[in-house]
Amino acid sequence: MKLTKLEHAALILEEDGSKLFVDPGSFTTPITDASDTVAVVITHEHADHWTPEQLNRILEQSPDAVILGPEGVALAATDFAVRAVKPDETVEIGPFTLRFFGGKHAQIHSSIPIVDNVGVVVNDALVYPGDSFAAPGLSEIDVLAVPSSAPWLKASEFIDYVLGLKPKHAFATHEMVSSVIGKQMANARIQWAVEQGGGRFLDLQPGDSYDI
Repeated sequence: MKLTKLEHAALILEEDGSKLFVDPGSFTTPITDASDTVAVVITHEHADHWTPEQLNRILEQSPDAVILGPEGVALAATDFAVRAVKPDETVEIGPFTLRFFGGKHAQIHSSIPIVDNVGVVVNDALVYPGDSFAAPGLSEIDVLAVPSSAPWLKASEFIDYVLGLKPKHAFATHEMVSSVIGKQMANARIQWAVEQGGGRFLDLQPGDSYDI
């Protein structure tokens, strides 16, 4: 399975000629190549993880693509047919097996409502928690996408997340709100944490790919 990192929290997974998009939002360059897309996973309703414009770009090229997200996404994206998914639910679409976990977005502040959020495990290989540090319930993780910069997190949280899960590989995501220096600092901390468990840091930049 081929993983391609896009800007911010967006990812593309490719397997057997089919594509899966994850969280194509407002901080991500407009999607231009979306042919053969079978599904789009949206972890939660915030605009940096999905926009109507991004979904329309994908659906124009792949009109049969299935959109999946938690109930909050289904309620927010009323112009689209969203299949609502819940934690502990497993969905198979094309060559992709998607197992959802978590359930709630990490708290930003007590004044801001906490929205639905699901993490996703793709083909038992990639773990992506969305905007949370929920554990996927796996004894072994090949590749972990680590949120590294957001109003709802601090460095100690993503460091402890990596230390606790001990993935074989890890890369930073959710980082477009950081400066270049901030990204470098976060990457260094993620690299240190993954190496404590014998894993390897993947320094993926937008557009870079990795074969899982």
